[in-house]
Amino acid sequence: MTTQHETPTLFEECRIVRARGELDAQILAPLVHALAEARAAWPGRLLLIVDLSEVTFTDCSILTPLCEAWCDCRARGGWMRIVYDNHTTDLVFRQTGLLDRFPAYANA
Repeated sequence: MTTQHETPTLFEECRIVRARGELDAQILAPLVHALAEARAAWPGRLLLIVDLSEVTFTDCSILTPLCEAWCDCRARGGWMRIVYDNHTTDLVFRQTGLLDRFPAYANA
């Protein structure tokens, strides 16, 4: 699993975190680190895009870091969007009742 943190030039408040490969409890640390780094990089309002479009498998271990990031963004007057099209990711959000919080976005 690899992650990447990007700062787009168009929107100073926007951060993008990208993950690739498989995400489960044993290899989630890079995503958790990238989310924390993106949130710490900007002290004010935060707009966060988490791109999971290249994730091939995930389990419910992604929920805690994503929910923490979502709460932080909301508390700071911002938002968080998740990009994904994988059935497994959709199923994790659907089965945990978080699909309304984390609907699928087609791209960043």
